[in-house]
Amino acid sequence: MPLTALDGSPLPALDGCAVLVVNVASKCGLTPQYTALEQLQERYADRGFTVLGVPCNQFGGQEPGTAEEIATFCSATYGVSFPLTEKVDVNGPGRHPLYAALTAVADDTGADGDVQWNFEKFLVGADGTVLRRFRPRTEPGSDEVVAAVEAALPR
Repeated sequence: MPLTALDGSPLPALDGCAVLVVNVASKCGLTPQYTALEQLQERYADRGFTVLGVPCNQFGGQEPGTAEEIATFCSATYGVSFPLTEKVDVNGPGRHPLYAALTAVADDTGADGDVQWNFEKFLVGADGTVLRRFRPRTEPGSDEVVAAVEAALPR
């Protein structure tokens, strides 16, 4: 499932890393979650982990910007150092193949299917297995997310 980085270049391979895939938006009430996402990135990057931000404009038009505007916002406002992909659809007929695979996985209540809103999180193990799904309002710095990330670390 090839992904393109926000700047249009090929996204570096994430094989062998645990990845927290998050559909992100710049103009959402949940946008402050970028702070905790960046904290996870800084805390675990040297242990085989990365956050992967996936800009999406499907929820209330809350990610309307160009790639350059998104990159500037994330860097200047939240100091984001984790990779960001090109803007993609996470639901519907144009759903990116990555999200076709991710949304087949149920959350802790047994519900799978469409992404509910911005900042839904999927933890993918170093072997590519989707390990957990966290709904948008689950804070990235919560005990349950941190424990799941720590359990997924390959090294």
